[in-house]
Amino acid sequence: MARFVQPLPPPPDPYAGDRFLRVWLDRQLGVTGHALAKARLTDLAADVAGPLRAAHADAEAHPPTLVRYDPWGARVDRVDTSAGWQAQRAAAARHAVVALPYLDEARGTWGAATRTVQHALLHLYGPESATFSCPVAMADGAAALLCRGDVDRDVRDRWLPRLLSTDPDTAITSGQWMTESQGGSDLARSSTVARRDGDRWLLSGEKWFCSAADSAMAVALARPEGAHPGSRSLAPFLLARYEGGGNGGAPAPGVTVHRLKDKLGTRALPTAEIGLSDAVGVPLGNPDQPGGLVRAMTLVVVTRLHNAAAAAGGMRRGLDHAIAYAKARHVAGGLLFDSPLHRATLATLAVDAMGAFVLAGHAFALLGRVEVGSDPAAAAELRLVAPLAKLATGRLAVSSASEYVECFGGAGYVEDTGVPRLLRDAQVLPIWEGTTNVLALDALRAVARDDAGTPVVARVAAAADLARGLSPAVADTLAGAARDLGARLKEAAADPTAATVVAGARGLALRTAYALAAALLVEQAADRDDLAETAARLWSRRWLRGEDIAVDAANYADVLCGGA
Repeated sequence: MARFVQPLPPPPDPYAGDRFLRVWLDRQLGVTGHALAKARLTDLAADVAGPLRAAHADAEAHPPTLVRYDPWGARVDRVDTSAGWQAQRAAAARHAVVALPYLDEARGTWGAATRTVQHALLHLYGPESATFSCPVAMADGAAALLCRGDVDRDVRDRWLPRLLSTDPDTAITSGQWMTESQGGSDLARSSTVARRDGDRWLLSGEKWFCSAADSAMAVALARPEGAHPGSRSLAPFLLARYEGGGNGGAPAPGVTVHRLKDKLGTRALPTAEIGLSDAVGVPLGNPDQPGGLVRAMTLVVVTRLHNAAAAAGGMRRGLDHAIAYAKARHVAGGLLFDSPLHRATLATLAVDAMGAFVLAGHAFALLGRVEVGSDPAAAAELRLVAPLAKLATGRLAVSSASEYVECFGGAGYVEDTGVPRLLRDAQVLPIWEGTTNVLALDALRAVARDDAGTPVVARVAAAADLARGLSPAVADTLAGAARDLGARLKEAAADPTAATVVAGARGLALRTAYALAAALLVEQAADRDDLAETAARLWSRRWLRGEDIAVDAANYADVLCGGA
């Protein structure tokens, strides 16, 4: 008797097979703008489906190693990475995944919507990049920080062109050395000190979680010697990872890699504990002036948005794999995809993936309007949307990844299939750049200090009016959500430190994010997008009314899971 082997078709082309992405780009860029981006997106999708998928597998199979000494005993602290990791590095540069929003040609073509095109690139690239999307995020954040007017021009001219290079031979990425073991998200407890030494600044301290430890540079937080305690006196510094500032070689003086982290997921990504002992740091802005942490938040906002993009992209790619499997797997005399119960599961996951995508996409659109048009309304909305998008998509990514593992049955629990990695890698998303609770408190501060809740509630209320012609039930749900959020955010703004407000911060933040996602889906549906309309109705019932949508999700599975 022949041994049964389960066929496993590959998922569809991540661009051509994703109708929701393409229709969303039509609305955000206009049909002409989308057409101008099509070649770039098609090329990246082809790379992802071919050589980058293989590079992803190679990087996962050959995680980084730390070589502390050369054969003659010299300390080298070299991080060796696989050929697959290097292929991902080259592809990120070649496809301008970091550079695009900063290129004059791109801004001339798409204006503020250049960030929207970048988000689409990340949506394609990130899920099978072996988490090279992490150094991509930090390189983008470092570039945004270097673009600030209060950063020395010579520093900018030396490092920014390399971060934005589309030539793999010259392009670099950046690490982020902020977390310390005693502080974590409590930056006020950071103990790294920066002291003057003539015209130089020398940094000493211990950094506990340094991602992309093989990058040519890093941005670190340090407290200038003699500065007041607390987080506000911290300042960002740029450190070269290698002697001479190159993309490899001997470690820069004063930089010691203690060990690489053994992590639950993101195993292809070299993350290290790094000690600094009089390491030369270049200040990004004047460290003697207040506002250093505000400068550093320029980087953090960008990386939080990348985190949301990674969550949404991973959800979509996991869904694609689960649908492809369900359409090939026979159970109980028929295809798994034809089971009403499994159709309901996959379609519900599709609704969640669309909600996560529009949240991340909206945040990128707002960032583009801030960077290109200095739009004050977009800046006000982004102060709340950035933490909301990050926290909500991170949690959705983990719950969805758990379902994807289950969709494959026992095969989903076997490492050889690659499916367990979906869950292991997703778990970092609610943690990196602030846990759900940390982000919820950031959202409270944005509401209290910047009145950032007002534009978000206004968007939800406007979507309620827009939905009247689409679905009276969705319109009523959104109108009620706008009233409820308006009252609750006003109460939170009045006394953001009250115990009842703080205790409810997570629930309020998630509720606000879910209402915003519903509003964004309605905005998309109003352009005669039947897929977005279906998603808006089901999302609103699931996340704003707490209803079980399984029956309707199963009925609409062909629409929601149909791909192209």
